[in-house]
Amino acid sequence: MPTITAFANSPDRGRGLARDTRVRWALEEVGQAYDVQLLTFPEMKEPSHLALNPFGQIPTWEEDGLALFESGAIILRIAETHPGLLPAGEAARARAIMWMFAAVNTVEPPIVDRSMVFLFEREEPWFETRLTAVETLCRRRLEQLSAWLGETEWLDGDFSVGDLMMISVLQRLGSSGIVERFPNLAAYVTRGEARPAYQSAFAAQLAVFEAAQKAG
Repeated sequence: MPTITAFANSPDRGRGLARDTRVRWALEEVGQAYDVQLLTFPEMKEPSHLALNPFGQIPTWEEDGLALFESGAIILRIAETHPGLLPAGEAARARAIMWMFAAVNTVEPPIVDRSMVFLFEREEPWFETRLTAVETLCRRRLEQLSAWLGETEWLDGDFSVGDLMMISVLQRLGSSGIVERFPNLAAYVTRGEARPAYQSAFAAQLAVFEAAQKAG
């Protein structure tokens, strides 16, 4: 049974934005049981964890002597070794993986930049200018994605690992209102969140946060 690492007390306050939620979702989609090792921030910098992830981050994955880091690499491994997240046809499989890369390499960077601006630049004199710039790029990417999705349910045929990753990325815009400007993308995220596998994954990570709050 694989073991993943996750925050012992997630900075997202149980909203499901930590990247272990993506991995949990993939595991739930394919029906794979898993163990979770919870780590504090100091523990993430200890040699035992750095041996798994040299950057001291979560999530990591261990199974049968294989250790992986980076949520995209972990989820691709899950999809390749279990049925349900990759299409059967070779071309369709390639496109699903393409959408995984598009999510993390094209759509996510400006969204993460926006979060960093709020966290670290809010008191700087250039805050408003910088925020406008990153939000403009976020909207441009979502305009392009919205045009591709159109009225279809998923990005390319049936739900795939590409949709799982893209929805996880769009969730990071949270209450910004940016996704809601594109009704088809807002409905797309809602469809993903309604999947039983996502609901189970979200509940699992939320339970960790709530337990940490009670422990105080």
